[in-house]
Amino acid sequence: MRILGLDYGAKTMGVAVSDPLLITAQGLEIIRRDAENKLRRTFARIEQLVSEYEVDTIVLGYPRHMNNDEGIRCEKTKEVAQALERRTGCRVILWDERRTSVEAHRAMAEGHISRERKKALVDRIAAELILQNYLDYLSNS
Repeated sequence: MRILGLDYGAKTMGVAVSDPLLITAQGLEIIRRDAENKLRRTFARIEQLVSEYEVDTIVLGYPRHMNNDEGIRCEKTKEVAQALERRTGCRVILWDERRTSVEAHRAMAEGHISRERKKALVDRIAAELILQNYLDYLSNS
């Protein structure tokens, strides 16, 4: 079984998947939608990925504020987590995603990636970082 990592945003969902040994995360894709509330196609695509990669767990980035407070985005993320559990039958783990976008931008800057390309990649790389942080946690536990 594998683990899927997700970075949920207002109009995008970055997606990453673990290797079968649960050691590394690989960015897969970015699922785009027209509006935040329009999640039907996003969930359908995630269901396809769960089946294709034989996923049993989803790690969903949880956007706490730097002072550890939970805002409106956390509430929306919890709703998405519940919907994902119902639709996929997978266990969904909320995982602290603070600073993953900053780390993604830093990694792209070091790789000399153009500004336009960065916009296209940031959510996928953030999902990869969220999942890799979780996999590292598992290997250290």
